[in-house]
Parts: sequence; structure tokens; C-alpha cells
Amino acid sequence: MTSTCIRSIHSPTILLWMVCLAFGAAFPDKLLAKQRSIIIIDAGHGGKDKGSYWGGVRESRIALATAKELEKELRRRGFLTVMTRRTDAFVSLGERVRIANRVPKGIIVSVHYNANTDRSVKGIETYYMSPAGRKLASVMQGTMMEKVRSRNLGVKRKNLKVIRESKHPAILVECGFISNNWERGRANSAWYQKAIAKLMAEGVARYFGY
Repeated sequence: MTSTCIRSIHSPTILLWMVCLAFGAAFPDKLLAKQRSIIIIDAGHGGKDKGSYWGGVRESRIALATAKELEKELRRRGFLTVMTRRTDAFVSLGERVRIANRVPKGIIVSVHYNANTDRSVKGIETYYMSPAGRKLASVMQGTMMEKVRSRNLGVKRKNLKVIRESKHPAILVECGFISNNWERGRANSAWYQKAIAKLMAEGVARYFGY
């Protein structure tokens, strides 16, 4: 049974019965644990807010593309997801927080790309505010840096509204510097967006113990 098939079933009783037949009695507990926590994916910027803009590359566009790939990968793994935006639309920081906080239980992964006036700067970093966010950030950063060829800029506490005002564990991931010619080239490519999204999904899975 594929994950797509499982997601298309709306009756919890039928779902559990089918999974029990296929995998035994212990597996539904893990499946339900995934479905109790919703992954809120926040694609940074959007609409009139382009974010960083270098070499013809808009942060808002590639952040959304990466966020969509992250949603695909998380759903493939059986997680439920919510996105704060799905199009090139402006969504205020306050509205992003409201969307996230309406979810009863979950985590927030805010997807961004970085920039610096020093074009030699490159690397990946993850921000958090709360102790719960720090744990999520540590797992996420560690997972990404296992396979991404870039500088590990580490895990840092930063006072950012989306992660500060969330009632859930929340992180903001900077997936590379578009001010750096080399990182901008790969950040603007579909293969990198898919690859980094797959690693972020793996980080989420590890955080939940899967």
C-alpha cells in the first residue's frame, strides 16, 4: 500500500484496520503519532516582499519552490502538513503566526535563503527561539550538514516574529546564500531545492524519532 493510498482514506477505523493487516498491531501507534503533529511549512516572503534579490534570483520564489518540495517529501513520509502560502502572495508575519497557532499540535519549519554584502560568505544555518525550538534546530542542522557540501554556520538563537510568537517548536532554516555566486546557482536549481527539502524532511522525521 502506498503512502498516497493511505492519505486518500478518510475513515480512521478503515485506515487502522488496513494498516494492521499489512504491518501488525504496533505500527498504527506510530502512524497516529505522526498524524497528531502537523508540520507547518512557512515559505519565506512572497508577493510584494521579494526577500533577498541577487543575480536575478528572488528569495521569495526559491523559498516557495523549496517549501513545496518539502511538503511533498513530508507527505510521502506520512506527515500531515499546512503551508502558510502556496503562491507568490504576500502574507504578513502576524498572519503566518495566526495560521500556525490555529493548529492544535505541530512544529513550524520556516524556509528562507540568506544574503550578505560580502559575496564570499556561504553556508547553512538554523535559527530558533524557545528551548523546544533549539532541539528541533539542532536535529535539523545536523541532518542537513551530513550531506550538503557547504559551510556549517550552526544553530543560533534569534528574535524573529514567526518563531518567537509560535506556540509550537519553531525554526527558521537559511538554506544557503544567494549573494554567493556558487550557492545562488545551485539554490536556483530544481535538483538542489529537492535535495535540501529531502534532508529537511529527514530532519523532521528524526526529531519525531522515525
